[in-house]
Amino acid sequence: MSKAAPEARSVASIRDDVAEGRLKIVDLIEETLARIERLDGQLGAFLWNDRDRALERARDLDRRVKAGDASGTLLGVPVAVKDNICVSRSPCTAGSRILKDYHPPHDAHAVERLQAEGAVIVGKTNCDEFAMGSSTENSAYQVTRNPHDLTRVPGGSSGGSTAAVAAGLVPVSLGSDTGGSIRQPAALCGVVGFRPTYGTVSRYGLVAFASSLDQIGPIGTSVRDVALVASAISGYDRRDSTSLPIEARDYASSLTSNLEGVRIGIHRDYYESLEDEQIRVRVKLAIQELREAGARIIRIDDLDLLSRFAIPTYYLVANSEASSNLSRFDGLRYGPRIEGDDLLGTYRGTRGLLFGDEAIRRILLGTFALSSGYYDAYYKKALQVRRLFREAYGAAFEKVDLIIGATSPVSAFRLGQKIDDPLTMYQCDVLTVPASLAGLPAVSVPCGFTDERLPTGLQIIGPPLSDAAVLSCAFAYERRSGFKGLLANLEPAS
Repeated sequence: MSKAAPEARSVASIRDDVAEGRLKIVDLIEETLARIERLDGQLGAFLWNDRDRALERARDLDRRVKAGDASGTLLGVPVAVKDNICVSRSPCTAGSRILKDYHPPHDAHAVERLQAEGAVIVGKTNCDEFAMGSSTENSAYQVTRNPHDLTRVPGGSSGGSTAAVAAGLVPVSLGSDTGGSIRQPAALCGVVGFRPTYGTVSRYGLVAFASSLDQIGPIGTSVRDVALVASAISGYDRRDSTSLPIEARDYASSLTSNLEGVRIGIHRDYYESLEDEQIRVRVKLAIQELREAGARIIRIDDLDLLSRFAIPTYYLVANSEASSNLSRFDGLRYGPRIEGDDLLGTYRGTRGLLFGDEAIRRILLGTFALSSGYYDAYYKKALQVRRLFREAYGAAFEKVDLIIGATSPVSAFRLGQKIDDPLTMYQCDVLTVPASLAGLPAVSVPCGFTDERLPTGLQIIGPPLSDAAVLSCAFAYERRSGFKGLLANLEPAS
């Protein structure tokens, strides 16, 4: 691979060039699809794309612009969508054989909002089955590779969406984040990934994994691009009972690089306790950058339960909800069916053969935690500890405005290195699941490379509905550090 990275084209520049007649959308989409066709064979980011449909959409938008209507904050912008988010009449497998050939008749709310702002959906991206994984190796269809090193994982479960952005195949994409599935791969691939406050983006049209944790969010090459997409997809939706009744916010217009007086907390679990010295050094340098930008750095001790209880609490809550949500996939209503001698035989055949190993593992763990005699000891106890997480963050945010630290305790590991060791794989999420359990907004922004030229990520967490402040801090750091989309180049050296 050549060391030179492709030039990232920003969302705003695409929109302005289209609106002012310097760029035809159909030409941009042709270029995007050609790049995907040329490079994705070695990357494995996309599961599906529909050239004809994307070009038809581009031509319709070009006609609209020619007629004088250049509205839309995402006008002409190519967007990739994780394959657990519904796009009408397009495949939606959630990375599972049990949804093979399923084509939803409706768009997810987030997809509706993207298209209302003029975006062009160019394809669906690979993910761990039902978003269960930290490496995108649990997909039933293919393995996705990290564009910075094709022998390593991109993270997960939104590895396809993140790798597509990091390789310059698309400027922005949608992922979903249950326990870190946007932020962790964003860190490992060197791009920006944002999990909004739970309830600010509708879950309508998102294939459910853990309903109290799942959240759709954007991935991009810059904080401003991510803020533009986050603004477009946020807002109340009556079809989602967990959607917050608040107006959409214009996050992009509120971005500022001024951190004067902002109180930023650091906790040892996010920083000093990291075993990887190179990641620890990168976080230390980021802290210094933010201090020089005017922020007050404050040590906090309110989150001492993170390292001990984050992973068991998360995996009890998430797997219990997964056990309930995935019970609907029985071969009778969606996807293929393995016929048995009777109804029970059909259930056994369909679910036993079409669910992957990780999905089966989590369904069994969740079913056990919910079973009679164990519910109080496991699931109920996990909910009580989850409440302690919320209270601990609440106490911390009385002293600080934001909390920062590493996004991932490790950089991108080699393909196959952890796939047979579930407990080690689960530990990859130890720094992202706490914010998910508390429903907090959090962003991962690139903070440089390790000695092996692998990206690292800085995580910024805020209290509920502080999405604008979280993105502004990320923007300020991005401006000072210069780490804006650590893109890889898959083109052969000339």
